[in-house]
Amino acid sequence: MVKLTIDHQVVEVPEGTTILDAAASAGIPVPTLCYLKEINEIGACRVCVVEIEGKEKLVTSCNNVVEEGMTVYTNSPKVRETRKTNVKLILSQHEGNCPTCVRSGNCNLQKISNDLGILEVPYETQLPHSKSTKDFPLYRNYKKCIKCMRCIQICDKVQGLGIWDLANTGSRTTVDVSGNRKLEASDCALCGQCITHCPVGALRERDDTDIVFDALADPDKITVVQIAPAVRAAWGESLGLKREFATVKRLVSALRRMGFDYIFDTNFSADLTIMEEGSEFLKRLGNKEKETFPMFTSCCPGWVRFAKSQFPDMVDQLSSAKSPQQMFGAMAKSYYADLLGVDPEKIFSVSIMPCLAKKHECALPNMNDAGAGQDVDVVLTTREVDRLIRAEHIVAANLEEEEFDMPLGVGSGAGVIFGATGGVMEAALRSAYYLVTKTNPDPDAFKEVRGMDGWKEATFDLAGTPLKVAVASGLGNTRKLLRALQKGKVQYDFVEIMACPGGCSGGGGQPIKDGEELAGVRADNLYGLDKVSDLRFSHENPSVQKCYECYLQRPLSHRSHELLHTDHHAWKMPGEQ
Repeated sequence: MVKLTIDHQVVEVPEGTTILDAAASAGIPVPTLCYLKEINEIGACRVCVVEIEGKEKLVTSCNNVVEEGMTVYTNSPKVRETRKTNVKLILSQHEGNCPTCVRSGNCNLQKISNDLGILEVPYETQLPHSKSTKDFPLYRNYKKCIKCMRCIQICDKVQGLGIWDLANTGSRTTVDVSGNRKLEASDCALCGQCITHCPVGALRERDDTDIVFDALADPDKITVVQIAPAVRAAWGESLGLKREFATVKRLVSALRRMGFDYIFDTNFSADLTIMEEGSEFLKRLGNKEKETFPMFTSCCPGWVRFAKSQFPDMVDQLSSAKSPQQMFGAMAKSYYADLLGVDPEKIFSVSIMPCLAKKHECALPNMNDAGAGQDVDVVLTTREVDRLIRAEHIVAANLEEEEFDMPLGVGSGAGVIFGATGGVMEAALRSAYYLVTKTNPDPDAFKEVRGMDGWKEATFDLAGTPLKVAVASGLGNTRKLLRALQKGKVQYDFVEIMACPGGCSGGGGQPIKDGEELAGVRADNLYGLDKVSDLRFSHENPSVQKCYECYLQRPLSHRSHELLHTDHHAWKMPGEQ
């Protein structure tokens, strides 16, 4: 242990502890801007500087370790003035039009500037002239970038894609797409992790809220909206709601106030996905000598983009089942249009997702199987729906709970856990066990695949057949797993992949709380909802059963294939042959 003094407090911490962590352990907050623990500890912003007694130069606290007997001042006059100067220099290269920024009120730079009492910047403003297309789901505002390099490190160290890099030299140094590429021409998976780890508004999703407002105002459109499982665990965060209060039924209430005609649960189509994907897996398993294993889940479009660009030889091992979002869109404009007795062209289908890649997925040329344009017309992230709530002047704290519309508002606990890493696998195994044995397992029999570990594996007995499965979340972990498969180091029958660490609960479209990773907390929320659900098996969803009985006939039927399955080769990633 090392004993030192920080701001006149004696602190004892393990050897090798950074000054920043030592101060935090004593309840002394030191402001940071570029810092991300174990990911970006480069001291680039110089905001976390502190003074060490006996040393002339200030040091960055994020990457300097404590020493025995050290005396540290985190807010001395020298520190305060230097920190102020450093922040002013950052502001001189940052577009400060805060009222039009999506991060206004949730921006670390804004907070630090206010805390330091900076009321004017004496330096000449120098902003880059590069522009990014606003059509791509991921948008970069070069004028807001503060060169903290968080996006570079997240993409390199966690997601392993290397989309971002430093460009130019000297005073012209900036962050840009690597390899002198356009973002839309890159192999970006659209996971959005660069957005959720950017401390300012330099990165954001393409804003599609005006499209939704226009649809809501159009009397000729029937607006149908679906809410993804992971959204219910996060939508209240940026609205200041306690987690237990921000139920999905209160979100239903908010959407109904906005004027949506029908509000449904993506859990319905998550259960539908399990029926199709689980049946497909069992069919492949029954023909094991002719099939290539493992079969991969296909619910995550970020993972599908990654597979197509990085491991094209494995694309045929993806389940042909569409994601729950796209299954819902297809059913809304076919089955539900029939139930309403309306022309499918009148239905405007909106989905609320924790994800950016869904914006790309819904616009794919082969996602129009219901024959009424895109099956899903527009995708909003969780952050965008929160902006809609604010724009409509809805006081979220006053919302009462309201029920989903029927019949596409029924979902099981198995559908709810789709939003957590391992949830798709667990839901699939629950129903696969039933489809083989005609008896339900203990709903928690497959909980070994739960948890925040980036790569998990387990073996289960399926009616006498050992089934080896794996779950990975985060594309860096995914690459390790796939390389191990290629080298023959591991063998699996069924693998679930989610592009974002922690799965959809940690998705790139979720609310941002700088410096906090909330995927695990949100996942716990989802598992809690599953635990108390009266319906915990996808195959027992009465609305799904009725849908097959009256419309689809059975899993993997001809109509099911037409509406609920897709060809992953029907569209190309940039550079794909």
